[in-house]
Amino acid sequence: MLLPGATRREFMKREQENRLPLSWKLLDGMERVVAFVWPSRFRHAVGWWFLLPALALVGILLIGLGYMVQYSLHELDISTYRLRADYSLANFATFLERPVYMRVLVRTLLASVIVTGVTMVLAFPYAYQLVRVRSAAMRKFLLIALFLPFFIGQVVRAYGWLIILGREGLVNGILGQFGIAPLNLLFNYPSVVFGLIQYMLPFAVLLIIPAVAAISEDVELASEGLGANWWATFRHVLLPMARPGLVGAGIVVFTLTMTDFAMPEIMGGGKNDFFASAIYDGFFQLSNPGLGAALSIILVVVGSVIVSGAFFLAGAASLKARGGG
Repeated sequence: MLLPGATRREFMKREQENRLPLSWKLLDGMERVVAFVWPSRFRHAVGWWFLLPALALVGILLIGLGYMVQYSLHELDISTYRLRADYSLANFATFLERPVYMRVLVRTLLASVIVTGVTMVLAFPYAYQLVRVRSAAMRKFLLIALFLPFFIGQVVRAYGWLIILGREGLVNGILGQFGIAPLNLLFNYPSVVFGLIQYMLPFAVLLIIPAVAAISEDVELASEGLGANWWATFRHVLLPMARPGLVGAGIVVFTLTMTDFAMPEIMGGGKNDFFASAIYDGFFQLSNPGLGAALSIILVVVGSVIVSGAFFLAGAASLKARGGG
């Protein structure tokens, strides 16, 4: 019996579908369910759904900052050790009236600048060598050396430096073999800066690597072919093209250093506190959540102004990766 053309096509389609594997049928069924639940007109919102978890976290952070602002506007009642109900700027006035807080803030910002500068100088050659190295074994070694610190917590690393740099530590032990008296390598400002550089270096390298990898090696060869030496190529080709990674890495290192707590506490020995330590003391040592919240808001504002200034000077477009291929 001959079937009409349309009916014959439908019959052959059903026969073909019956021969499909069960897994394919399940996938087709899932596609139909997804098409029913999420019509094609909603597909433009897929990106926003992917962003939803990050936006939720940012929203929670903003709620927390809102509570911090509220606490900062209430002065502590010494008689009851509770925050007064009336609003005031007494906590912010305390920051301005006590020079110790300004000294700690300046110390924190100075260390952040030093750590960021030194880290960038050390991180760029490491990232460049990791991307350009020919030997697979050497690349693996550099990757292992880069990721190994992430498997060791910051506190553990800080205590490791106590063992190495202490008066009875490894460095002073070696110096003692040459008749050199033990040096004070710990519990001072340089030791804190040194520890922070060691801690921040892997973060900077990881952020610079994509920017260097996006620069084609042919661009460097073309620069050399036009008569530029290695310094001219580095200055006029590599650095401008790697600018997105450098700007991003610098901002991350600066903000992480500015808000760090463990390294100044451990390697500073309580003598070189950073602003995060002052915030901790406000909340837990002085039992004054209003003052601790005010100091937190000050740190957030100062950090935001500095980061905004960095974006303004560098240009927001500088964060857009520019490959050389």
